[in-house]
Amino acid sequence: MSDLESIVAPNQSSSMDAEPQNQQPEDAPAHKPQKPSHATSFSIWPPTQRTRDAVVNRLIETLSTPSPLSKRYGTLSAEEASAAARLIEDEAFAAAGGSAASEEDGIQILQVYSKEISKRMLDTVKSRTASASAAQNGASESENASSVEDPTAAAPSEDVKTEP
Repeated sequence: MSDLESIVAPNQSSSMDAEPQNQQPEDAPAHKPQKPSHATSFSIWPPTQRTRDAVVNRLIETLSTPSPLSKRYGTLSAEEASAAARLIEDEAFAAAGGSAASEEDGIQILQVYSKEISKRMLDTVKSRTASASAAQNGASESENASSVEDPTAAAPSEDVKTEP
């Protein structure tokens, strides 16, 4: 190594066999964020299975526990809520997926999906309430009908006279 090389680079034996050293000034940040070498793609639609499962779990919780919805329409049992939640999510996913014009409409499709879930959840609790109410009214009507006497069936005819 020449005297000139030892003065310029005293810690390196030669420029050919030296490894590059990343020396940063003291005032520079320790970690410099690097730009990704490839484009990162982010797709909002379709949701992952994990997201869909989370939606189902939230629906089950909403349908089977006390909430503003249950105050008005009542709660479902855990089994009913689970079956209803899966059906609601599957139907909403199919409806939203059918409305997709292109992959670039992810936000709009997600809004359709969300609205479909809300609509179907309300339809489910309303129909359950209506059918329960109808069943209760049907049961009370049959009780009332059996307690009311039929005047033609139970009363003897006044036309018939019995002679002594």
